[in-house]
Amino acid sequence: MKMIKHEDKIMPKCPYLIIGSSHAGLAAVDAIRMRDSDGSIILISKDKCLPYSPTVLPYVVSGEADPEEVFLRDETYFQTSGVTFMRGCEVKSLDVEAKKVILDSGEEVAYEKALVASGASPKLPPIPSLESTPYHVLRTIEDALRIRAASANKPSAIILGGGLIGMHAAENLAKAGLEVTVVEMQPQILPGYFDAQAASMIHKVFADRGVRILTGHAVTHVTASNSACAVSLENGLDLSGHLLLVATGVEPNTGFVKPNEIELDQGILVDDRMRSSASGVWAAGDVAQASSFRGSERVLNGILPDAVDQGWTAGMDMVEDPAFIPYRGGIPTNTYTFFRNHAFSVGITSLQAEGEEFQVDLMVSSSGLRYQKLVYQDELLVGASAINANLDPGILSEMILSRVSLEKVKTRFAREPLDTGRLIMSSLWR
Repeated sequence: MKMIKHEDKIMPKCPYLIIGSSHAGLAAVDAIRMRDSDGSIILISKDKCLPYSPTVLPYVVSGEADPEEVFLRDETYFQTSGVTFMRGCEVKSLDVEAKKVILDSGEEVAYEKALVASGASPKLPPIPSLESTPYHVLRTIEDALRIRAASANKPSAIILGGGLIGMHAAENLAKAGLEVTVVEMQPQILPGYFDAQAASMIHKVFADRGVRILTGHAVTHVTASNSACAVSLENGLDLSGHLLLVATGVEPNTGFVKPNEIELDQGILVDDRMRSSASGVWAAGDVAQASSFRGSERVLNGILPDAVDQGWTAGMDMVEDPAFIPYRGGIPTNTYTFFRNHAFSVGITSLQAEGEEFQVDLMVSSSGLRYQKLVYQDELLVGASAINANLDPGILSEMILSRVSLEKVKTRFAREPLDTGRLIMSSLWR
């Protein structure tokens, strides 16, 4: 690695700088190394540990996952890949004109090309007294370990937010023996992932296992009370718990980006090559606001498969790989396991019934917990969601992204979506 002198400081000059070490950043490293085996890569992570996936954190809370065994890469990977991994370093400023970043230590790192894959942080709701009340969030290994330690001697927990993070945490805290209450201001849990019918089925599974779920009411304020906390709802109900977890969403980590240098909206705006408005700067993952598969608008699509796809796209473009394929746009894709049940949602799933534009094929088992919903637009599959159904979300997602026409097999696909989908995709992949 070349070194350059800058204002009496020695700093590394690297062809590739990547900010963030989770799925998007690691995918970019792999894509770069497919084409350029020698160019120096610096990977900067705010975490002090090896890279991990946020999806494993609820299982660290419950003790099902060993925090020492959840890492996505080990030290050998970085050594053999020729990657300088700077852990425990926070980027405080990105200077796109000088092509350098300034770290919290004061150290400066210069680059030729940079990828911002800095992820997201918990977004706190505007609840009076929240900041003065002890609470937890769940986004890092440190967060998970703090919750695990705190829950060891706490009999009850209140979780604000009934999204994926909140519901995962509710299950794992309940398994740890706590009495758990979930508060969701929307009329249902998991809004944006499942329709009301599917959400009610999941709701019942939690209720049957002793998890109390309150939907449709906002929190007016929270207060600390000795070793507990009190949560007041707009309907006048007061709740008391010994551990408070806030899981009301996330927001992209863009605090080190200057809006006058890089175009921002909700996140960093990027094109189908994951390039930002600044020369030599790409963005991917939770921080990137990229094109939607279904329209011209650019959206945040903070899901693991998309982070990998965007990171790979950015990495290929950074090395000018001749096999480069532009980003096709994001579609919501989520898999969810709860109390040994399996669910997923892909694409458009919130429709309650058929309309002029979309057609819905719904199957619900009356004898067991089984739900299957396929959404079509003419002869195209545009969405699917399921609970304990024999479907492959990866194949369904690829069918949607590839705009596979079901004109000749729609009836068969509705009856046998798994086998028919596999047959269709195998013919396309040949």
